[in-house]
Amino acid sequence: DELEKAEADQRDREREIADQRRTAEDCAAATETQLAECKKSLISLIHDKKLLEEALDASEATSASREDDAIALRKEIADSKVEAARRDSRLEMEQGLLAKAEAKEEDERMERIALAARLDAQLREHALEEKQLRESFESMERTLKEEVRVNVEASKKKQIEVEKCEEIIAALEAMRASLELSLSEQRSALDASREEEIGRLRGEIAELESRLKGEADKGVVSKARVQELEEVIRKGETERKRMHNIIQELRGNVRVFARIRPFIPDDGKQGKEADTSSVSHDGDAMVIVNKPNDPTPKHTFSFDRVFAPSAGQDTVYQEVSQFIQSALDGYNVCLFSYGQTGSGKTHTMQGSGTGVMRGLIPRSIEQIGTHKSQLQKEGWKFYVEVSFLEIYNEMLRDLLRENPKKESKHEIKVGGGGRRTVTNLTVLPIDPNDRATVEAVLALATKRRTTASTDMNATSSRSHSVFTLNMTAKNEGMNQMVRGTLNLVDLAGSERLDRSNVEGQNAKESCAINKSLSSLTDVFTAIGQKSSHVPFRNSKLTYLLQPALSGDGKTCMVVNISPTEGSVKESLCSLRFASKVNKCELGKAKRAIEDMQNVAPKRGNGTCSRDSTTSRNVKRKM
Repeated sequence: DELEKAEADQRDREREIADQRRTAEDCAAATETQLAECKKSLISLIHDKKLLEEALDASEATSASREDDAIALRKEIADSKVEAARRDSRLEMEQGLLAKAEAKEEDERMERIALAARLDAQLREHALEEKQLRESFESMERTLKEEVRVNVEASKKKQIEVEKCEEIIAALEAMRASLELSLSEQRSALDASREEEIGRLRGEIAELESRLKGEADKGVVSKARVQELEEVIRKGETERKRMHNIIQELRGNVRVFARIRPFIPDDGKQGKEADTSSVSHDGDAMVIVNKPNDPTPKHTFSFDRVFAPSAGQDTVYQEVSQFIQSALDGYNVCLFSYGQTGSGKTHTMQGSGTGVMRGLIPRSIEQIGTHKSQLQKEGWKFYVEVSFLEIYNEMLRDLLRENPKKESKHEIKVGGGGRRTVTNLTVLPIDPNDRATVEAVLALATKRRTTASTDMNATSSRSHSVFTLNMTAKNEGMNQMVRGTLNLVDLAGSERLDRSNVEGQNAKESCAINKSLSSLTDVFTAIGQKSSHVPFRNSKLTYLLQPALSGDGKTCMVVNISPTEGSVKESLCSLRFASKVNKCELGKAKRAIEDMQNVAPKRGNGTCSRDSTTSRNVKRKM
């Protein structure tokens, strides 16, 4: 049994081994099949590898070529950036030149408008004068005809008298012959006496010439004589300044001029519509306003001087120049340009261009430059410092600040003797004879001043501007220093909201402007009434200019008037205010002349000078 069992086990193992062999053979066959397939795949992969290597080599070649292209492209981009920067720089320069050209074109346009308006006003005046001359000629012609008729009748009577006179003439002719003989004898005697006198005079001249030749041979004039002559010159200059100041005080330390603006295209007045002007003048001292539908047919105002519409900038400055001379002589002077919006205040103060339309500011600087040159010839040193600020909504703004986007806070401080200073205000030393620097300063301030377009004025100033020149003259030989201050104030124009039609921020500006002008009116009213209290502190404008508006200074106001019928109400308000100012009397002006030994080495005496903490850091920007 055990043997059978072992044999059965042996047979089972043999069958199992046979099964495993068959399985192994099947697996081997399958493996061989797979190996054959793998060999085929490997051959395919080797082929693909060769293709990929070839493709990779081609790609590397392409990549190298593209890298070179990229380097070339980057270089082109860099060159393009440089070219773009160069073009941007050129574009910026061209834009700057274009802006300057546009500004110059605008100045020329304004100058052409002003010249055309002045010419139009002159033509109107000439037409009026021609009409008056024609009427005068017709009246004179009638008078002459009547005189001719009377003379004809009189000539008949005279003919009879002539016949009688002829008889008398005959008798007189005989008498004349006798008198001529007598005159000839007297002439002979007189000629002999004259020859004797001429000889005597010739002898005296010869003696004097001999003396002069002896003096010339000596070669020099004594030093004492030179000093004596220099002292005479100094006394003469002192006397000139004294007499100039006396004349100014006799005329009044407050003077008011009225200037009537000519019609301009914006007024819509053309041709012969001069008769529609509501403002006229009678001579050089009276303004006449005709108000429509007014029971009072005419309103008349008298001033120190009235300028007709045809009056040029030079005519206005000829009157104002006396105040500039007072500032050069050491006084505190303030010039105002006052009036409604669109009446020509800024044109009067600044003008346009560099020709005949220059305003008071550039002409004043020219006069100061001439004075400086004269003083330097006489041994003086002359310094000028300027500042330019605006008062916008009762805030002080520096128009000459270095950074236009950065505004410092400014306050009005009161120093010794009531002298006003403004903190953090840019003060520039300038040479008044350097025209380029002066024009750059004025252009910068004009560019930064706040303006807006309204229905009454396309470029309405929305602030008061104050241009201050502090002048100091020193003479070490005479041990003297003279300080003068000139404030040139271009006031913002008064306006009615129902005419200007401004809204929002511009309406607030109008209210601030009218309020400050009202404060200025209150100050002059109090001065005119000799009130014990003058409300200078009611506005920044009056507080800043208090030294010039009080008894220590001299003030001149140019009130500008629009001729249009629609502006009659504003014109009457301006003229009434100017009349109040014209009645004011300031005290005796004080001249700032000191011994140099008693003065600290500090320049400037301006109403709008820098605060003492910043005066050492004067910015020379030009």
